[in-house]
Amino acid sequence: MLRSRLLTSTKFIARSLHSGRPSLYAASVANVSSNQYAKIYKPAARSLEPLDTFQRRHLGPNPDNVQDMLKTMGYEDLDKFIETLVPPQVLERRPLQLEAPQKGFSEQEMLQHLQEIANKNKFQARNFIGKGYYGTVLPPVIQRNLLECPEWYTSYTPYQPEISQGRLESLLNFQTVVSDLTGLPVANASLLDEGTAAGEAMLLSFNTAKRKKSKFIVDKRLHPQTKSVLKTRATPFNIELVEVDPLEVEANKTILADKAVFGGLIQYPATDGTIIPGEIVKSIAESLHANKALLSVASDLMALTLLKPPSEFGADIALGSSQRFGVPFGYGGPHAAFFAVTEKLNRKIPGRIVGVSKDRLGSPALRLALQTREQHIKRDKATSNICTAQALLANIAANYCVYHGPQGLKDIAGRIYGFTTVLANKISAETPHTVVNNTWFDTLTIKLAEGTSSERLLKAAYEKYSINLFGVDENTVSVSLDETVTRKDLLNLLQVFGASEELPELLPEFPEELSRTDSILSNEVFNQHHSETAMLRYLHRLQSRDLSLANSMIPLGSCTMKLNSTVEMMPVTWPQFANMHPFQPVEQAEGYLELIKSLEADLADITGFDNVSLQPNSGASGEYAGLRVIKSYLEAQGQSHRNVCLIPISAHGTNPASAAMCGMKVVPVNCLSDGALDLQDLEAKAEKHKDDLAAMMITYPSTYGLFGPGIRAAIDAVHKHGGQVYLDGANMNAQVGLTSPGDLGADVCHLNLHKTFAIPHGGGGPGVGPICVKSHLGPFLPGHDLVNIATGAPSDLRISAVASAPYGSASILPISYAYIKMMGSTGLPFSSVVAILNANYMMSRLKPHYSILFAGDNSTTKHCGHEFIVDLREFKAAGVEAIDVAKRLQDYGFHAPTLAFPVPGTLMVEPTESENLQELDRFVDALIAIRREIDLYAAGDPKGAVLKNAPHSLTDLVCSTDWDARGYSREFAAFPLPFLKHNKFWPPVARLDDTYGDLNLICTCPSVEDVANDNAEHD
Repeated sequence: MLRSRLLTSTKFIARSLHSGRPSLYAASVANVSSNQYAKIYKPAARSLEPLDTFQRRHLGPNPDNVQDMLKTMGYEDLDKFIETLVPPQVLERRPLQLEAPQKGFSEQEMLQHLQEIANKNKFQARNFIGKGYYGTVLPPVIQRNLLECPEWYTSYTPYQPEISQGRLESLLNFQTVVSDLTGLPVANASLLDEGTAAGEAMLLSFNTAKRKKSKFIVDKRLHPQTKSVLKTRATPFNIELVEVDPLEVEANKTILADKAVFGGLIQYPATDGTIIPGEIVKSIAESLHANKALLSVASDLMALTLLKPPSEFGADIALGSSQRFGVPFGYGGPHAAFFAVTEKLNRKIPGRIVGVSKDRLGSPALRLALQTREQHIKRDKATSNICTAQALLANIAANYCVYHGPQGLKDIAGRIYGFTTVLANKISAETPHTVVNNTWFDTLTIKLAEGTSSERLLKAAYEKYSINLFGVDENTVSVSLDETVTRKDLLNLLQVFGASEELPELLPEFPEELSRTDSILSNEVFNQHHSETAMLRYLHRLQSRDLSLANSMIPLGSCTMKLNSTVEMMPVTWPQFANMHPFQPVEQAEGYLELIKSLEADLADITGFDNVSLQPNSGASGEYAGLRVIKSYLEAQGQSHRNVCLIPISAHGTNPASAAMCGMKVVPVNCLSDGALDLQDLEAKAEKHKDDLAAMMITYPSTYGLFGPGIRAAIDAVHKHGGQVYLDGANMNAQVGLTSPGDLGADVCHLNLHKTFAIPHGGGGPGVGPICVKSHLGPFLPGHDLVNIATGAPSDLRISAVASAPYGSASILPISYAYIKMMGSTGLPFSSVVAILNANYMMSRLKPHYSILFAGDNSTTKHCGHEFIVDLREFKAAGVEAIDVAKRLQDYGFHAPTLAFPVPGTLMVEPTESENLQELDRFVDALIAIRREIDLYAAGDPKGAVLKNAPHSLTDLVCSTDWDARGYSREFAAFPLPFLKHNKFWPPVARLDDTYGDLNLICTCPSVEDVANDNAEHD
């Protein structure tokens, strides 16, 4: 009993940390020896401790494997290996002081602990708060076979299209839904949330005007959290947000005629429920277009199943959230935003676009199209820093539409409208209250009768009926209904407002004057999978066309595709976490807040920082937030002129893109021939720009996978010249428990919880990119207009929101929370140690066969960090490209490592700590076999042509008639190593033509079945 109380006493632990006393679970020694590994990997015989320990499930190699791997590299102990590899001036070995048992929770203890936390949330409340978040019913067939299915949530971004055809088809369906419902021809495959989508619309409009105009019109009825994100995005570019009431037509004429206006954003339906008349929206669009400005419309996909689309009124951009298409509240996220544009903006639209191409055999296939327009490729010339989608959530929304079909969606929307209308009519006819809006889809704003306060009504609604409404002001409330509303809910709402309980026999119909007249979702895919059997088979067909961690390791450098354990994933769909609205009163979210504060404390300890914000909902968003915090701090110090950001040339493209989005001037810093940062060049440029130096962005270990010894000198040089240091946490998986950004002297870092801390990639999202800062930057962390998220004393220095929800993608935070708590203070450092060991073991096996960039036998550094770069450039003279090796790996059942980054013509390999020795060897054996095929090709042996034709689909193997001319057998193509005859993933299509999709873009094609006809029409 005492043990149980101690394990869950988070408040006690927090008090211990804040008082300066050591945590209850503080580790006394940072020991990463082989002996310690054996202890944490396997419980002692006949121990009283639980047997279901997590470390041995997460860490791939067993202790015997570790010793064998060390011996192959000439080491006897893990500790000595790490001391040799990590520079002594970097290796800290500071004991972690996590809010968890030192050895970590066992799996069952973790589930019990999470249940105790989850049950503190008032998840049974009926939330009719709205503001962009609505109750929805996730069909069980989609929950079990998509959201909870590892084939869907562990796959990577579909950059290798041949083994991503299932997700690409589903995302194409998503684009089709968005295009159909908005009426705009080009849609992307999702953005982070509605607020950031609105920010992207504003900046797209700003850049279309060549940044020569400075004013952006904002609907006063826009969701308040969207306004906050717009403010954040507008500040670096000195954009003035001009708030208007669209219904005040005459008053707006002068504002709309202002030559400084480059665009505007209207909410349709509005946050108060009003549906702005189409003729007014059209008039606004015409006024903006006359001024060469763009109109954006924030809308609701469910409403658009009935409501006239934005395209009818001249909208250039339509955006919003697809959350209510089956994705639970999740206390604010993750949810997939949608974004659609007119044809003329198709090369400016942010985010990913799925298009139609052809494979080597001429068959239709899908791929990401127009990739050269993606912002991280443009670096400091970028007009956005988006490189993340919400693919998993977009796939849920798309398949929700597939399952319900067009009529099913209209029935759901019609029912929502009907319930809302009954409530409005009863309130207006039978109560002293007044419904403010005279049009609506699902939301009513109600002015309460004199003597009735909002506070009293909201309290009564919750205490008597467990209903949450939204308090607009002291005597106004709003209510937003959704598909979960029942007859009982409606009766309770009528009682809340004092109306009678008499209901009509039938619900009112949606008004004809507001109704759309075109057909929606007419393609076959939305009209045939409406039984659960059919839907199950459709989902299974899609997942079988994708490679995921359920098939094999995904050795992507800089992406950390580690185990996403079942125990970590289970709480995501628990109703205690899933059914919480982000704007519920904070006293109803005690469980979430306890988990969040404990996770923040753990991340602060791991990184060596003082304060944490979990709001950024992607790594790129974390970069942006970190730099904005630095800029705000400098401005508060009277140094607003500082705007230069130093960035190594090896950095990921989002680093310079994020700096550009913060209004900074990017100055590149060179690297030496051995991959290390050129400290002389850094010092010279810091000195040159000392009067204007704002920050340096640096990744550690470096993007080349190296523990450079000069990191402290680089940080000191920037500090000496008045700048702040931002450390990109993309490679944090090599640091945990060995060193940390804070210990190295950095001021701020962002973390990728979807890399280091076990949140799955979900086929290209969701992600979480929290920022951790030193105390002097703490007051500037992002705030939120609707929820007080201040840690410590509230601060008016905070930047405004960087995401719609106060804690970003809150519903997936239990994943990282569980990972940290189960690994414990002694286990977490081994995540880094074993990741480094696995990488160096693989590198040592590959060195006789390939050149290793920056860590080869001729390099200054003989080791790598947690990743290494295989240099394939020497084979170019013989006609073999890196892309050939990447595609041939698919025949061996593997996803390619990171291709052509950070150096063109290379593959960057990262095995993570979760892969066992057998899988590491399997992948190495595949690369060694491919080296033999390279030699065959270079020697002119016909068998070498297998590289150029890879990957080989079943259709190719069975139906192609040119095998005699190829010079190699079908068996050599399909089964180059013996294990493949027992465990084979078949690429569903042959190699794609990399140019076809860009030249013949079809981004809203209804289904794969019709691709051939669509291709013919576009030729």
